[in-house]
Amino acid sequence: MTIGEFSKKTGISVYTLRYYEDKKLIVVPRDEKGRRVYTQKEIEWVQFIKRLKETGMKLQEIQKYAGLRYKGEKTMPERLELLKKHYDIVIEQQKKWEIYLQNLEQKILWYEEQIEKNKTP
Repeated sequence: MTIGEFSKKTGISVYTLRYYEDKKLIVVPRDEKGRRVYTQKEIEWVQFIKRLKETGMKLQEIQKYAGLRYKGEKTMPERLELLKKHYDIVIEQQKKWEIYLQNLEQKILWYEEQIEKNKTP
């Protein structure tokens, strides 16, 4: 599939896909005329990159992971270690967000109570 078709399937702009290529996040095979040839494998990889970004992994870490990925199976232990580190970071963020949510809930309850008090003559 072409870069335009790939862009539509992944929801990532052509500009961003080219940026990913430039940063070596994705390595796309090319046909005999030098045109990019995207496959399901690249779709799955880009979706994984999106999830890493959405969970807060820094671009530098994603680049490191991508570089290891393209080196093959021998780098699996290093990739696993990167993912475990990121997992720990995500869990820590999740704990913070739970506290933030609890604080918001408390503030919402306080406002609801205050508003209810002010309604009663």
